[in-house]
Amino acid sequence: MSDIMLNKDQSLSNSLVNDAKSIIIDSRNAAIRSVDFNRVMMYWRLGERIFEEEQTGRERAEYGTYLIKSLANVIEPEFGSGFSVRQLERARQFYRTYPIASALRTQLNWYQYRLLIGIDDASKREYYELEATNNAWTGRELERQIHSSLYERLLLSNDKEAVLAVARKAALSS
Repeated sequence: MSDIMLNKDQSLSNSLVNDAKSIIIDSRNAAIRSVDFNRVMMYWRLGERIFEEEQTGRERAEYGTYLIKSLANVIEPEFGSGFSVRQLERARQFYRTYPIASALRTQLNWYQYRLLIGIDDASKREYYELEATNNAWTGRELERQIHSSLYERLLLSNDKEAVLAVARKAALSS
């Protein structure tokens, strides 16, 4: 491909243009991942704080329900639906499922973690977490793999590599 002509005497090399575009795209993607991970950490910290506060309550189940409803009533009007009773319950569940913040994966966003905390089986959850990270699955791809029972099909299969290859091919074609 030839260089891009600016005017009759000047041109830009394709290499410079391609490198500039790559730098911009990479930086945009890094910014998005940073925002996504800060959102993940926000919900983790909220879950941690709610869990700690619940531990000081006398009747944990009743106090936990009261605590989350009351907190949502105060913060949801100011900060929006991302802080509803259901979201605060998820934040608490997120903290209980992933109690070590440094173990959280920066490649995963809040939607992906919401899908993962819905999986009760720790081995199954870990499998999907690793596959989502290693294969750069989007939230929709992770959801599709969970609903297609990829983990269970692998456990039943004599040819685990073939099942994984199909899943990975589907991820590439999406």
